[in-house]
Amino acid sequence: MSEKANGAPPKIQIRGLHKSFGPKVVLDGLDLDVAVGESVVVIGGSGTGKSVLLKCILGLLRPEAGSIKIDGEEVVGLRGGDRDRVMRKFGMLFQNAALFDSLPVWENVAFGLIQGEGMDRDEAKKNAIEKLAAVGLGAEVGELSPAELSGGMRKRVGLARAIAITPEIIFFDEPTTGLDPIMGDVINDLIVKCVRELGASTLSITHDMASARKIAHRVAMLYHGKIIWAGPVAQIDNSANDYVDQFIHGRAEGPIQMQVRAD
Repeated sequence: MSEKANGAPPKIQIRGLHKSFGPKVVLDGLDLDVAVGESVVVIGGSGTGKSVLLKCILGLLRPEAGSIKIDGEEVVGLRGGDRDRVMRKFGMLFQNAALFDSLPVWENVAFGLIQGEGMDRDEAKKNAIEKLAAVGLGAEVGELSPAELSGGMRKRVGLARAIAITPEIIFFDEPTTGLDPIMGDVINDLIVKCVRELGASTLSITHDMASARKIAHRVAMLYHGKIIWAGPVAQIDNSANDYVDQFIHGRAEGPIQMQVRAD
């Protein structure tokens, strides 16, 4: 998918993004676009800066330099009501679901509707039950506490919460981490289904290539703070990039050298 859809600017446009922590450079001039309705998956090893990238887009971290535009609007440094307005475009599935243990499942799903949009609790609960159904969970699950859920159920609830506010953009942070391969595939299928029905643009980060292959229109590889390759998911096996080839096949030998510390 091209950077522009129907003449519209990219939904997310990132240019020259820099983020460091002390002497450690994490993002080093990163460029990336997500088109309207596109699913982009950023792959890369642990510690390469994938989560830092998401946090910069969400405004949780402020980059030292660079631009992040949402629908053509610069969002780096936005504060107050302007930041709140942009945040209402976002939904998020956190790596560990990040559910509130003190709230029942339905209220977790409806949290953004009640707290962010001021929706009546009865209406919000009805909406939450509909979203739980969309991810294959019955109304009875809404009355459970998060502690009563399996890992796969927690991910489904997290996905239901992410889509409850009908976001324009959804972020997926390692959506299949901690799941067995079958449940991981179930979650991938649900992500594809829910995103298609919403028509949302999505940015995902993962090191799970099975997940990346299923949910991505386009894949971008992050290494040493930059996107070193990006292209349609169908081209990933023929990227002609030694770093990408090593990563997607999980080979120990190659240009990516893992630091192994001996005892």
